[in-house]
Amino acid sequence: MNIDAINPHVIRILITARKEDSISSISKRAGLSYGWTHKWIKELIKEGIFKEKWKGLTLQKNNKFYKEILKFVRNNASETGFYYYILNLFGIEYCLTKTDAVYLWTDGRYNIARYRDFYPIFIKVKKDDYPVFLWYCKNLNLRINAKRGIFYSPEIVEKFESAKKGEYSVEPLENTIYFMKKNIYNFEPALEMIYEMYKKGINVKYKEVNNL
Repeated sequence: MNIDAINPHVIRILITARKEDSISSISKRAGLSYGWTHKWIKELIKEGIFKEKWKGLTLQKNNKFYKEILKFVRNNASETGFYYYILNLFGIEYCLTKTDAVYLWTDGRYNIARYRDFYPIFIKVKKDDYPVFLWYCKNLNLRINAKRGIFYSPEIVEKFESAKKGEYSVEPLENTIYFMKKNIYNFEPALEMIYEMYKKGINVKYKEVNNL
């Protein structure tokens, strides 16, 4: 496949593509216009990555170029960043929770008990969407509930509240504050950050005051 065809649009299309799909569905999940999605899918059909089926598409998962592009993406992206980046391409209802919610609401200023060799990503997934979530994880070789490395730690629920923080869906701030208070010894510094950032009525003082 021509290397010029490996561009951000094609990458988004291939990550979000499902086994049985349509141009309009891919366009919506990938956040691309229908016309732009149609243009690149036609190129991918020529390469044998998709086959047209009635009015839909069938993803050819064993296609050599498809595998090479996904490998290229994984090898050239931050592994942790990739796990977060692709969430919005799954087309599912999710929200980041627990430590990840704290991380987002503090604008990345507070992260605890996670490092490269052990980095769970705490996420709630709607029960109806969980099979789709599992399909993407298997197809993209993403780990779930592992003992080491970067992996998703999902909580499957019937419904949940969520808010938008930047480009991500996250547990609402009030729910996150409640979680931090329940785990005060780990999150007391973060609670003070939340107070400073959002002026919430949290009576927490963690920093030492220099009276000199």
